[in-house]
Amino acid sequence: MTLPLERARSRRPVTWFTIVGVVLLPVLIGGILVAALYNPAERLDSMSAAIVNDDEPVTLDGQVVPLGRQLTAGLVEGSDEVESNLDWTISNTQDAAAGLADGTYQAVVTIPSNFSAAATSTAPGGTPEQATIEVNTPPDSKVVDDAITAQVTSAAASILGQQLSQVYLENVFLGFTTLGDQLGEAASGAHQLADGATQAAAGATALADGSTQLGSGATSLADGAGQLGTGLDTIAGGIRSASSGASQLAAGVNAGADTLAANGVVPAAVSGYSTDAAAQTITSATQAGALAASLGALSAQCAAGPDQTLCPAIDQAADDAAAAAQSAGAAATSAGYASGALSQFDTAATAEFASQFRTIGGSATSLAAGLDQLAGGTDQSASGARQLGSGAAQLSDGISQAGLGATSLAEGVTQLASGTSTLADGLDQASAAVPSYSDADATSLASVVSDPVTTDGVGSSLFGASAVPLLSTLALWFGGLGTFVALQAASRRALTSRAPSVALALRALVPAALLGAVQGLLVAGIVQIAASYDWGQWSVFAALCVVAGVAFAAVNQALVAVFGGAGRWLAALVGVLAVATGVVSTVPGVLSSIAGLMPTSPAYTGMLAALTDSSGLGAAIAGLAIWSVLAFLATTLAVARRRVASARDLLAASPVPA
Repeated sequence: MTLPLERARSRRPVTWFTIVGVVLLPVLIGGILVAALYNPAERLDSMSAAIVNDDEPVTLDGQVVPLGRQLTAGLVEGSDEVESNLDWTISNTQDAAAGLADGTYQAVVTIPSNFSAAATSTAPGGTPEQATIEVNTPPDSKVVDDAITAQVTSAAASILGQQLSQVYLENVFLGFTTLGDQLGEAASGAHQLADGATQAAAGATALADGSTQLGSGATSLADGAGQLGTGLDTIAGGIRSASSGASQLAAGVNAGADTLAANGVVPAAVSGYSTDAAAQTITSATQAGALAASLGALSAQCAAGPDQTLCPAIDQAADDAAAAAQSAGAAATSAGYASGALSQFDTAATAEFASQFRTIGGSATSLAAGLDQLAGGTDQSASGARQLGSGAAQLSDGISQAGLGATSLAEGVTQLASGTSTLADGLDQASAAVPSYSDADATSLASVVSDPVTTDGVGSSLFGASAVPLLSTLALWFGGLGTFVALQAASRRALTSRAPSVALALRALVPAALLGAVQGLLVAGIVQIAASYDWGQWSVFAALCVVAGVAFAAVNQALVAVFGGAGRWLAALVGVLAVATGVVSTVPGVLSSIAGLMPTSPAYTGMLAALTDSSGLGAAIAGLAIWSVLAFLATTLAVARRRVASARDLLAASPVPA
């Protein structure tokens, strides 16, 4: 069954098969492109990749850390955010290289032997080193295969790196808490040390004051010991005088005893001498008693003094003086009695009195010997007193030096207390400034710091939200081009027809516009099957597809009507330019500017606005309408131009007469 349409470049009639082919062309183009390129992340399992794990685990704190195995497991398991994953195969170097060469694997990921060592090099004592993995793809890999493989491996490596950073930072934050606690303990100890140093400074000051007092007492002791030595020298002289008197008394008494024994009479001179000697002896005995009392008092003072070596000598001198005083008193009393007896019985002395006189003489002699010994002991006491004075003077000098040292010690300990107190205050401030974290807080903070920036709203499709509008625009554009590959853009009967040029142009546009509208609906249906958009969004998108189909039909008609076969070449160039500028934003600015002037630009902008939150829907519809009107005017002018024939054309068309 034929249709009343003109076929391009042929006079054969247009059939329904031609119309069906024209309608299905953009559907096939759009369906193939959408099915092949839309959201490739959902079909990652169709790609095969190999993992070569050459990593050598390391040991940290007695625990084996196999980070190569962990990364391998992360690649194989995939992520919860991606619906599918590559078809991974754990392999070795030789098998992976062979599989990459023969096409078994589209990528090979190699984990080097130092991966664990490098990844854990941030531990204390290590040299920081960045861990790397190697990704290889074959030279004949598809355009986006490298991007897919890089995205998957980078995501796995990033997650592992984030985990390592999180553990490291968690330890750092917990270390802050430990450091703060230790600084607090150090501050407490410094405060205690400062308190102790303050007490020590007070004690050192008291020691200096006590040393001064002790030195003064030692000086007084030296002076008293010197005076004691002088007094003992005087006492020793008096004792020697008493000893001399006792010796004289003994000599006189012995002489009287001898005379009494020989003659029975004591001379008056002897009797008088005995009386005088007795008086002197009593005086000496009295002095010896006073000496004994003085020595007893010195002995009591000596017992309380610092030098105990002199005390026994003073005690012995006091005992000797007391005994001598007692003997002298007894001798003096006997001598007095004897003297009285002699005065009464000088003529009648008997042998008994002679014996008593000899006894008295012996006692006086003993007294003289005792007084001599007492004088010697007193001399020793005087010498000891002088030695005591010298030692006390040396002790006073030493104590004075000790006092100066104690003063310096007090000043130093005071400075130590002040410095330690300042240190304690500084440690308190440092402890308060260091942050403190609980285990849960450290884990939460480490999780955020290890991955401080995240993205929201980024899809998993490698082509993004613009993929469907771009592919739909290309399908409809090439559908319009295909329409005027099959149909005639300007009627061949334009020259002979009586219809106006506008009617002839419109007669060729209407069927093409209807085909474009149908193509738009079919392409929108294919997109809905693949992407399942919201019906509200899809209805606007479908309307844009219908408008774009009609506009593209008008533009392609104008290109063919004006330029003929070159117009189809220009239409193909417009489609290529739309692809080149719609895939990536890094195209040269000249190409982007040219593409922005093409009829495909408002169609792409409008479809993108219909499916996303971007603006420009109204401007896109207006742009397509303007392109449609301009294209129809150009077609009308081309039809009108064809209706004008030159004489040469008429002669060429007429037969030559015979």
